[in-house]
Amino acid sequence: MSRSRTPRSRWLGTLSLAAAGLLLTTVVAAAPHDARAATTESNAVTTADIPGVDEIRSSPNLRQVANLPKEAPLDATNSDLAFQGRYAFAGNYNGFVIYDISRPSAPTVVSRVLCPGSQNDISVHGDLLFLSTDSPRSDDSCDSTRVPSSETQWEGIKIFDISDKASPRYLKSVQTACGSHTHTLVPGRNSATMYIYVSSYGPSDTYVGCPPPHDSISIVKVPVHRPTDAAVVAMPNLFPDGGFEGVPGQKSATSGCHDITAYPSKNLAAGACMGDGILMDISDREAPRVINRVRDTENFAFWHSATFNNAGTKVIFTDELGGGGAPTCNDTIGPNRGADAIYDIVGRGDRRTMVFGSYFKIPRENADTENCVAHNGSLIPVFGRDIMVQAWYQGGISVWDFTNSASPREIAYWERGPLDGENLIGGGSWSAYWYNGYIYSNDMVKGLDVLKLTDWRTWTANFVRYPELNVQTQSGRFGRR
Repeated sequence: MSRSRTPRSRWLGTLSLAAAGLLLTTVVAAAPHDARAATTESNAVTTADIPGVDEIRSSPNLRQVANLPKEAPLDATNSDLAFQGRYAFAGNYNGFVIYDISRPSAPTVVSRVLCPGSQNDISVHGDLLFLSTDSPRSDDSCDSTRVPSSETQWEGIKIFDISDKASPRYLKSVQTACGSHTHTLVPGRNSATMYIYVSSYGPSDTYVGCPPPHDSISIVKVPVHRPTDAAVVAMPNLFPDGGFEGVPGQKSATSGCHDITAYPSKNLAAGACMGDGILMDISDREAPRVINRVRDTENFAFWHSATFNNAGTKVIFTDELGGGGAPTCNDTIGPNRGADAIYDIVGRGDRRTMVFGSYFKIPRENADTENCVAHNGSLIPVFGRDIMVQAWYQGGISVWDFTNSASPREIAYWERGPLDGENLIGGGSWSAYWYNGYIYSNDMVKGLDVLKLTDWRTWTANFVRYPELNVQTQSGRFGRR
């Protein structure tokens, strides 16, 4: 059905910018707040039409420098990204791609690995690459096929040797209860051990080893020099009280976690767990403890992901309203749903709590043919400021400043118009991350995009070089004190 176009605001000028342990539950109800009213800077906003099909628009300080389209057999939906040295690793529902990004304006494909198993969430450490499989497979091989849920299916973590980037080798699989929708790398107390916090959720008993309620995560211990010995060592129950019960058709009940972000040097992790946002002490890597949790029964439908600021004094939670497949960036949905929520972390030790600050949502309306909602992003390593780049599916890529928790501001954006002018077709940026001077976006349909941000508020980030980056494992470089 044909949809009429609606106006949106645009930037046009140069822009300023737990084995379960002690459960200390503080439920914070988020107060109503107009996210869009707080995201625009004076004299920087005007009105324009939604861009046409595949038309690119952006603020003057953010420009595309490269695009590398998908190719068969890795032509399914693109997912997450990880980085190491001169390489980017891009997940795809059919496997993963390794790119050489030594010249960001001209990335090249080093290798493609066909290994189907949605959603192939990806991370890297040294010579190891990890993939999440969260669909019932006939076995753990890369030749597996999708099968109906049964006791013979396989889901979990796959481990590859990437010492030869041109020819990765499949080493090991670890089956996990309810599969692995996403995962997070957490370094052990020494360099010889890595842990994988496996997030998954199962609202029914159709998954192997996942009878309801599924209130746990799986923790996989990986001996770095003997990765074939990797195994599940713990399954802590994070919600012994069952978690948020949900509101049918409106808010998701807590049944596992969707995503966890760790800040290992501070022994902290934040979990986005469908109906609950949680803060965990991970001093004991095999027994994380929930020390605080928040709910937003007013606006959040599905707690999707979490991001700490550099200092570890704030956490951003995202609401994936509509599961990423719906048009939620419009006046009908409004500014506070399908948005980010900023929480300040106050107090010390087990008395730390998360206090709501405000919402942030992109200040542009999208067409009804565009799926748009808050999704994966990363911090930009800027000293003295809290600035994040974030994917919004077909809402594009947004760079925003949340130094003032109560008044976040978008400082740059880049987006394509809808894939179709008449029908809703899912697509857009799945993940948009800052890495060594550039922004890399894994577009579900269009492939790898590389962008350059030129803004006085972020210029110092150009001097920061990460040897390796898994966004859900934060290091806190250039944290504010």
